[in-house]
Amino acid sequence: MIAPAPPATPSPLGPSLRDIHLPPDPAWWPPAPGWWMLAAAALLALLLGAWLWRRYGRVRRQRQQILLELDQLALRHRRDNDAAALASGLHQLLRRVARRVDTLATTQRGDAWRQTLARMPVDAGTLDVLLALDQQIYRPQASFNAVAAVAAVREWLRWAVKPAAWKRTAVVRADA
Repeated sequence: MIAPAPPATPSPLGPSLRDIHLPPDPAWWPPAPGWWMLAAAALLALLLGAWLWRRYGRVRRQRQQILLELDQLALRHRRDNDAAALASGLHQLLRRVARRVDTLATTQRGDAWRQTLARMPVDAGTLDVLLALDQQIYRPQASFNAVAAVAAVREWLRWAVKPAAWKRTAVVRADA
């Protein structure tokens, strides 16, 4: 049998202490939950920014395409001097753009068409010129101020191609 070791005798200066050991430095991976949330927020902001940039580009290209078509109609009128074709082209362009927000715009006549056109913040004179286009396309030998018509359509289209420019209209019920 092995004899037990004699008990350690305390030194007269006190117990023998070992040096203080610090814990190891924290690892850099995986990051703390706060860093994960910050990374997720940054990724979400980046995706939202990319989506808004693409949307803005698409809206800008559509706006340029619409105004280019208006310029082509005016140029064709200067070359051919066909007022009926100009009135018809302007009217069709107005209907196509108005159809983006109001699907019934292609079939509206009279007061309903006036209300659709009045949803843009244009003055009464511009609105009257736009409404006169509806009548000019049915007249043989249409004689009207083409410069004023193109300017009125341009002013209305500049407001209409901005998505936030459309005024909301109340839904009118038949039983009311």
